[in-house]
Amino acid sequence: MIPDVAVSKEEQAYALLKADADKILQLIKVQIDNLTMPQCPLYEEVLDTQMYGLSREIDFAVRLNLVDEKDGKKLLEDLERQLNVLHEASQNL
Repeated sequence: MIPDVAVSKEEQAYALLKADADKILQLIKVQIDNLTMPQCPLYEEVLDTQMYGLSREIDFAVRLNLVDEKDGKKLLEDLERQLNVLHEASQNL
C-alpha cells in the first residue's frame, strides 16, 4: 500500500507496478516451493500469463506518461532475472 505522503502520480504508478512484479515473484516462489516444478505446463501458463499482464500494465503506464519506458523495461528485466535465479535454483534441488 502506498503511504499518504505527497508523492507524484508517476511515483505512485511505478510503486504499483513494482508491487505487482513482487506479487508475481512471490506467486512463482510459492509454486516452486509447494505446488509444481518449473517444467510443469501449469507453471509455464501462470508465469506467461502474469508476465504478459504486467507488461501490458507497464505499457499502459508508459503511454500515459506515468512511467518512463526505460524504467518499465528495467522493472520487467529485473523480474525476469529474479525468476531465472529461482528457476535455476529449483533445477539444482
